[in-house]
Amino acid sequence: MRSWWGWGTLEEALTEQETRDLVARVSAMLPGHDLTDHRPPDPNALGLPSPRIAPPASLSALCSSDVVDRAGHARGKAFRDVARNLQGRLDHLPDLIVRPRREQDVVDVLDWCTRQQIPAIPYGGGSSVVGGVEPRFDQPAITLDVSAMSAVVEVDQVSRAARIQAGALGPWIEDQLRRHDLTLRHFPQSFAFSSLGGWLATRAGGHFATLYTHIDDLTESVRVVTPAGVSESRRLPGSGAGPSPDRLFIGSEGTLGVITEAWMRLQNRPRWQVTASVAFEDWSAAVAATRTVAQAGLFPANCRLLDPAEAFLNAGTPVGGGLLVLAFESADHPIDPWLHRALEIAAEHGGRVIAQRSRDSQGERTEAGAADASESWRSAFLRMPYQRDALARRGVIAETFETACTWTGFDELHAAVTGAAQAAIAKICSAGVVTCRFTHVYPDGPAPYYGIYAAGRWGSLDAQWDEMKAAVSEAISSHGGTITHHHAVGRDHRPWYDRQRPGPFAAALRAVKRELDPAGILNPGVLLG
Repeated sequence: MRSWWGWGTLEEALTEQETRDLVARVSAMLPGHDLTDHRPPDPNALGLPSPRIAPPASLSALCSSDVVDRAGHARGKAFRDVARNLQGRLDHLPDLIVRPRREQDVVDVLDWCTRQQIPAIPYGGGSSVVGGVEPRFDQPAITLDVSAMSAVVEVDQVSRAARIQAGALGPWIEDQLRRHDLTLRHFPQSFAFSSLGGWLATRAGGHFATLYTHIDDLTESVRVVTPAGVSESRRLPGSGAGPSPDRLFIGSEGTLGVITEAWMRLQNRPRWQVTASVAFEDWSAAVAATRTVAQAGLFPANCRLLDPAEAFLNAGTPVGGGLLVLAFESADHPIDPWLHRALEIAAEHGGRVIAQRSRDSQGERTEAGAADASESWRSAFLRMPYQRDALARRGVIAETFETACTWTGFDELHAAVTGAAQAAIAKICSAGVVTCRFTHVYPDGPAPYYGIYAAGRWGSLDAQWDEMKAAVSEAISSHGGTITHHHAVGRDHRPWYDRQRPGPFAAALRAVKRELDPAGILNPGVLLG
């Protein structure tokens, strides 16, 4: 059963033992903080308003006005969303949840919304962490939940591509492709509860650190229903025929149309995998080693650098300067030489291998190291959202933010961002820590991902985080970083996104919005006013 207020399912929430271990770690990190558990409220007991609109008879079978259903669709899954839900503050609710079963239903719903001037918010898995699915305005609105459109419709094994409906969640996609021994190979942290349409609409980044990192790298063509008509691009491996129509809709965050399906590029399922964990005593050396690996043309599947705080909190590994988690995989050939060269580079910068593992089609064997930090990190990575929810219930601010910059600009940006975060913690909270890891690396720069764990005040957790978020966003914007590397813009990043995009492009985007959505019903407040 999905949690209406937080991440994932009730069944997968932290066990009692996991909760005790987490609370013990946090008690050591935030001594003296009140860790009283606050249980989530029952939406039926909050006196939430009744729907202000009713659907036409032709659409009524697709619509739900259930209170818990509406509450579960009212927010995304950011810390501020969870905090407001826990505190019973559901000030903006969609009036109806509409679940189309086929593309014509989407056409009919948008026609109705256009005629009646009703805002429509496209919704896939609801995992947005930037206010992308929240009706943050006072007029009636519907949430257009496409989760019923979830099939892998067609597989082209010769070209290695599949036509997939937008509502398909990550596990559903992989389950349907596994029988063909193929994979989309896109695994964001939200994989279990996010959809193909959401990945496309937000230009989502996956787990893999290099090469095919973003969903746009895997997209062959896209089909979109707009209020002005249906757009479908041609299936092509590449084209120089003018600006790409796919690029218009990938990243449009539901403001220009509703993505209904896409042809996605697939890969053979990997047979070989090698992983290693490398410890550094100096952070600058660890950064230099990571940059050299990124520029060596080795294209590791994972090249994740954790600072000491991140390595200890989430991988259970104490290091002096940083922990580099490396992985290589292939469906065609063994990749030990690639890992060997990456480890040579790490050693040249003072890195020390503390764990190494190799897996092939015949099984798995551990090469070196008693503790596998890569596996510890993977387990922690998947449990992080549930840990965040448990901490929010206990008045702890636990949230992340991310960016990307050039290697040349990283040191200055990192100092500015961590300084702003630490100053905000000192001003707003009694205690807290800031962590950093690289989620993706490119030849020309890293994507640093920051975490804040701070002692909050129950009743104002979201306001405290908003003040911190504004401080770190100003630092990012002022020091050459992007306001978001893979979390999308939504409503939360709008002030800094407006500064980042060039003026002529902003004007062109507004013109496209007017042409495709003349009534302005699609996801108001996201990307554009």
